[in-house]
Amino acid sequence: MHTSRLARLAMATAALSALLFFGGPLLIQLGALNAPVGFPIFVFGFLFGILSLLLGLFALYTTRPATGRAGRGLALSAAGIGALVVGIVFVARGPSANLPLINDISTDLEDPPEFIALAEVPANAGRDMSYPEGFAIEQRAGYPDLAGIIVPTPPDETFQATVRAIEGLGWEIVDRDPTRGHIEATATSRIFHFVDDIVVRIEPEGFGSRVDVRSKSRMGKGDLGANAARIRQLRDALE
Repeated sequence: MHTSRLARLAMATAALSALLFFGGPLLIQLGALNAPVGFPIFVFGFLFGILSLLLGLFALYTTRPATGRAGRGLALSAAGIGALVVGIVFVARGPSANLPLINDISTDLEDPPEFIALAEVPANAGRDMSYPEGFAIEQRAGYPDLAGIIVPTPPDETFQATVRAIEGLGWEIVDRDPTRGHIEATATSRIFHFVDDIVVRIEPEGFGSRVDVRSKSRMGKGDLGANAARIRQLRDALE
C-alpha cells in the first residue's frame, strides 16, 4: 500500500492553514506585524482551513480500507485541523451573524458628531470621514437601542465625567475641547489591534446634558458589532 497523495496534500494544506491562522494574530501581538498585514494572513489561514477540511474529507473517502491505500491518519488530521479553524471563525462570528454590514455607528443619525483632529492623522489621509449615506436605515434596524445619552449633570461636569470614563475604558484621547464639549479618541482591539476612531459631543439638554457618540472603523466593511458595543460601554459608564 502507498500513502495517498491526496492525504499528504490535505495535511500540507492543513499545516499551512494553522501556520497562517494562528501565526497572523500571534505576530500582531508580538509587534512584528500590524493589522493591515497580519489580518489578511489570518484570513488566508481561514481559507486554507476550508480547503484542508474539504481535501481531508475527500482523502478519507479515497483511503477507506476497500481502496487499499494508506494515509487515513493524515486525512483525518487534516480534516480535524480544517474543522477547528472553520469552527473557531463561525463560533466567533455567531453572535454578530445578523448584524448589518456597516462600520460607522452614531447615536445621532440626523447630525452625527464630526471628526476633526482624527481626520488629519496620517492613517486617515484620503479617507471620507463623514457618516456614510445609507447607513442610518441599516443602523436603526440593527441597533435600535442606540440614542443620545441623557445625563443629569451640566455639560462641564459631564465633560469631565466622560473623560474619566473614556480613560477607564482604555481608549486613547487624541483631542479634547471642554469649551465645545468635543472629545476625540481611538480604541485598539485586543487580538488584531484594529484601531477605531471615536468622537464624543456634549451639549446642554434641559437641566443636564446630552452626550452623542460616534465610533468608526478604519478597516473593513462590517465591524461585527464592535462600534455599537463600544458606544454601549461608554453609555453604561455614564449612566
